[in-house]
Amino acid sequence: MITIFTTPSCSSCRKAKKWLDDHKIPYNEKNLFNQPITEEDIDHMLENAENGFEDIISTRSKIFKEQSLDVEDMRISELKTFIINNPSVLKRPIMIEGEKLQVGYNDEEIRVFIPKRLRELIMCTDCPNGEYCDYQSALKRYFDEIKSDLANTH
Repeated sequence: MITIFTTPSCSSCRKAKKWLDDHKIPYNEKNLFNQPITEEDIDHMLENAENGFEDIISTRSKIFKEQSLDVEDMRISELKTFIINNPSVLKRPIMIEGEKLQVGYNDEEIRVFIPKRLRELIMCTDCPNGEYCDYQSALKRYFDEIKSDLANTH
């Protein structure tokens, strides 16, 4: 399941959650101000970040400027502790599922979180006679399947 790290005032976080909700993709939201981030959370982000800490923290944040900090001068353990104590330095939203990581909201990149079955419908892997399915038709068919599955399980 997708974990999305958010803050209440973040408009990009609201856009990402709306997109996930619109596509009926379940997620676990972790509000950085209400649920403390853990070292394990940070490690999971870093495992999937191409450029390490640079991908997940904003060195332009107020606290970095106030304390005149330089990420290059900090040990990894110091940086993790700093993030845990100052979660507002993280870029937002951060969405992670398995090996997929997205930082910020991007209309195109968020599609990496589209479930496998919906991708199959979009790519028409099971369309009869090579029919073409437009995105909206594939989405409708996907939602119909979800409703049918829910009806059959209740």
